[in-house]
Amino acid sequence: MNYLNQFAFQLYPYIAMAVFFIGSWARFDRSMYTWRTGSSQLLSSRGMRLGSNLFHVGILVVLGGHLVGLLTPHSVYTLVISAPQKQLLAMVVGGVFGAMCLVGLGILLVRRLTNPRVRATGTVGDTLILILLLVQLLLGLYTIVISTHHMDGSEMILLADWAQHIVTFRAGAAGFILNVDWVYKAHLFLGMTLFLLAPFTRLVHVWSIPVSYLWRPYQVVRRRQAAWRYGPRA
Repeated sequence: MNYLNQFAFQLYPYIAMAVFFIGSWARFDRSMYTWRTGSSQLLSSRGMRLGSNLFHVGILVVLGGHLVGLLTPHSVYTLVISAPQKQLLAMVVGGVFGAMCLVGLGILLVRRLTNPRVRATGTVGDTLILILLLVQLLLGLYTIVISTHHMDGSEMILLADWAQHIVTFRAGAAGFILNVDWVYKAHLFLGMTLFLLAPFTRLVHVWSIPVSYLWRPYQVVRRRQAAWRYGPRA
């Protein structure tokens, strides 16, 4: 088990990040026209705007919270709040925006599975990514439940130490993860797997930082009328 832990949380993060960066660069260089979200709004707008906005707002806040929470050194944030307070803040913010993201993703997934036009033009990879994101969100929300059992922030500090050791290329990162609850391990491993898969799916558009997507207008589609129906113009 120690060897598996060493691979999953010391070596695998670098494999996932290498594939993410190199794979994204290769796709942009060789298949630039596939670098898109594959929007299906033209096929059916029902539920699209609500689901997309809920999902994107939720995921942006959740990802931002993960980056700040995991990569801010303990000595820095304790100047403002304590570890237990930081954990409580993370639980509240993560719970609210994670639930928002979950609702949006649920709308999008149901739409993709039940709308014949959307399903016919999609791919297996599109559906698989949505399902993996759903599992990841559920794991993340479950970590909030587990966190209520140790409100002193001890597990949160271990997870942050792991992340900071990984991004600074230090050895011993896997040791911080060895004895944490399984749900944290599953959440971290699946998160890294999503980064590994991103260059080969529509998730690659995260590089484009689609913030303007939240307030863009609807795509206007007008039917083209045949000229013969109205006769020649004067």
